[in-house]
Amino acid sequence: MGTKVEHQTFTVVENGTIVTPGGFSAGGLHCGLKKTSRNDIGAIRCDIPATAAAVYTTNVFQAAPLKVTRESLSNGRLQAVIVNSGNANACTGQQGEEDAYAMRAAAARELGVAEEDVAVASTGVIGELLKMDAVHSGIKALPEQLGKEANEAEQFSQAILTTDLVKKEACVSVVVGGKTVTIAGAAKGSGMIHPNMATMLAFMTSDAVIGAEALQRLLRQATNHTFNMITVDGDTSTNDMLVAMSSGYAGNEELTMDHPDWEAFAAGFTYVCQVLAKAIARDGEGATKLVEVEVTGAVSDESAQAIAKTVIGSSLVKSAMFGADANWGRIIAAVGRAGQPVNPDTVDIRLGDISVLAQSRPVVFDEEAALAYLQTDTVRIVVDLHHGEGNAVAWGCDLTYDYVRINAAYRT
Repeated sequence: MGTKVEHQTFTVVENGTIVTPGGFSAGGLHCGLKKTSRNDIGAIRCDIPATAAAVYTTNVFQAAPLKVTRESLSNGRLQAVIVNSGNANACTGQQGEEDAYAMRAAAARELGVAEEDVAVASTGVIGELLKMDAVHSGIKALPEQLGKEANEAEQFSQAILTTDLVKKEACVSVVVGGKTVTIAGAAKGSGMIHPNMATMLAFMTSDAVIGAEALQRLLRQATNHTFNMITVDGDTSTNDMLVAMSSGYAGNEELTMDHPDWEAFAAGFTYVCQVLAKAIARDGEGATKLVEVEVTGAVSDESAQAIAKTVIGSSLVKSAMFGADANWGRIIAAVGRAGQPVNPDTVDIRLGDISVLAQSRPVVFDEEAALAYLQTDTVRIVVDLHHGEGNAVAWGCDLTYDYVRINAAYRT
């Protein structure tokens, strides 16, 4: 299960995985969808039908698997998720839709669950039909690969990756009414990442007793402050999906917003989302560093979010971060074009602890110290507007030569 690190309301389970919560197994393998030998199909299975919720991409062009998953989730329950990488099954017409349903049917048959309790997710190249012979052979072989240990979880985490360099995982435990509840997550995402869901797939498991409505509400709230606050390149894909399943194995009194331990559970749940979101931003295609933008003193939290997203999404700001250039002019320009109320005479900007702008006036700072700070692998930009009580944090990465190289040859 891994070691534990105490937080105020929850405990981080170091080395915890998607199968750490009670009732879940997972696994993955290579079936031939990718040109390399990396895993490209995987599954999560719950021992019993689990309470479930999901959020999806806001792109108008939504891939076939999203339609199938929405249909499966209409009753607020899932028992399994089947996911492939290497092919998005997006913009593939009627055939793509039929293939997504075929994936669901095959997974239900091989995993021994009801067809309507299976979610389908895909990621990879857009506009190409799935190699269904490979998909079927992979699904048929999956049951023997599923397990409840870290190794099987590792195989699943590897199966969902595309241009990602590393897997993304997080796990916490929370005491709810005297019972220990565990929450875990695994995600993929590296490019086409932008607020309101991007090319990311994320899966969360929990053993809490919680209703579908409460889980859906919490998932939306957590997503709004985490996954919807990251960007890599300003593009939002066709396949993005975040699915949460909760088995109820912890045996706690049902969690609702009125439960005395709701805030602790919500904090742990949101923390898992935040760790995964930041890991996606850090692993942006070609990225060399994670960039965090904190906006304080806005007229509202929503205004702070809009400004933070604008700054973190600025190609000029991102380029400056790559070049370790303390060019605060690009930052304040992004603040000014965010379309939010700002007093142009009261803005402060810091790079880490280095003040570069105070009350919208330049501050003499140590250029060498700023250079050294911006060359680290995590950079924090703080913008204080002195205009209200709103605040927000967004995450992104620098824009590098490698980003262009990777995306110039994505299909080849």
